[in-house]
Amino acid sequence: MTELFENINSEKQGYTPLASLMRPQSIVEVVGQDHILGKGTPLRTAIETGAMPSVILWGPPGSGKTTIAHVLAKSVDAHFHWLSAVLAGVKEVREIIVTAQKQRQITGKKTILFIDEIHRFNKAQQDAFLPHVENGTIILIGATTENPSFEVISPLLSRTKVCVLNPLKPEAIAKIIKRTLEDKERGLGGLDLKIADDAKAMIIETSDGDARRALNTLEIAASLTTDDRRLTTKIIEAAVQKKALRYDKSGEEHYNIISAFIKSMRGSNPDAALYWMARMLEAGEDPLFIARRMVIFASEDIGNADPQAIQVAISAMQAFDFVGMQEGWIPLAQCATYLATAPKSKSSYYAYQKAKADIEEYGALPAPMHLRNAPTGLMKDMGYGKDYKNPHKFDQNFVKQQYMPEKLEGKIYYEPTENGYEKHIAERLKRWR
Repeated sequence: MTELFENINSEKQGYTPLASLMRPQSIVEVVGQDHILGKGTPLRTAIETGAMPSVILWGPPGSGKTTIAHVLAKSVDAHFHWLSAVLAGVKEVREIIVTAQKQRQITGKKTILFIDEIHRFNKAQQDAFLPHVENGTIILIGATTENPSFEVISPLLSRTKVCVLNPLKPEAIAKIIKRTLEDKERGLGGLDLKIADDAKAMIIETSDGDARRALNTLEIAASLTTDDRRLTTKIIEAAVQKKALRYDKSGEEHYNIISAFIKSMRGSNPDAALYWMARMLEAGEDPLFIARRMVIFASEDIGNADPQAIQVAISAMQAFDFVGMQEGWIPLAQCATYLATAPKSKSSYYAYQKAKADIEEYGALPAPMHLRNAPTGLMKDMGYGKDYKNPHKFDQNFVKQQYMPEKLEGKIYYEPTENGYEKHIAERLKRWR
């Protein structure tokens, strides 16, 4: 079986990955992205009419960004150049621009410039091809896994069409698997492989919407089959080893998942909070980053509704630091469920924002004279600390006096809710105020 597989791919030095061999050659072969390439869509219509715009293809790994760039180039009568933003710089871009200008003068054809991982180009590098996109010298196709709003300069965004690619659905991955097993020219059709339904389901599940990952798994699994040429779950497990979760610790998915985690705790849903925490931990996120976010959450979203929440969060962070990752997830999970089920209040958070707004509006207002410290005789003579009333000398340790700057006297920032312990604080404040 191994010999058959090696014959399909020829010699090692001429080896081409199955994912590359099975790359769609036309728009009709692209699966799972009908919302941007289906009949009647703006991009499909633009291609068919020859009015190809510059586009940014934004989507997760394996969703077909590079594939779509290639089929778009084949669909338009234009010269094609490919650059990787990881390897290229302004020099290479300028060389292509010069070539594009000459080719346009000689043949009248435009040039398609495909920039893979365009988000890795800095502002200056993106500026280099901006005017040439605007005057039509090049048609830019950029591919990115990162949100273009953050990674692509605004002038370039305004001159391109952003197409959002989705992770491939299970039925799309299943179609790709079927096509690969049947294709005798580019795929594995010459091996006459048989695949069990549960094995196919396992490839689909572990692909996580990534066609490249699915084909890589299928390629490895094919090389592991025996003479019966059957792809079983045992073989697929051996090919996969361990599912790699899609999670870029410096990219958008990082922010999406931590946002979902925090909002699940805010929404008092401990189950969702645990799910998103597990997603981060299993994908390799720094556990102390999660712990720090819970400490902030304990004050920002719970506050005085449960003053113990911040103690739980700090303790969980210290506990993790003490026991390490192997069992450190246990106190982190306890903390997440505690915070999710605690009463919520942002009163202290909002109170600070109100105080900050008054500082921005009125500037540094002076402290009332009776609140000022008077460590010297001169200060006492000037009235510092005069007529100050010490609350400890009054009934219930409270006395009414001016604490705010005169301009803000009577201003209220902190308005406690009726949630949890904060209800008792509200009652006290009501009596004092």
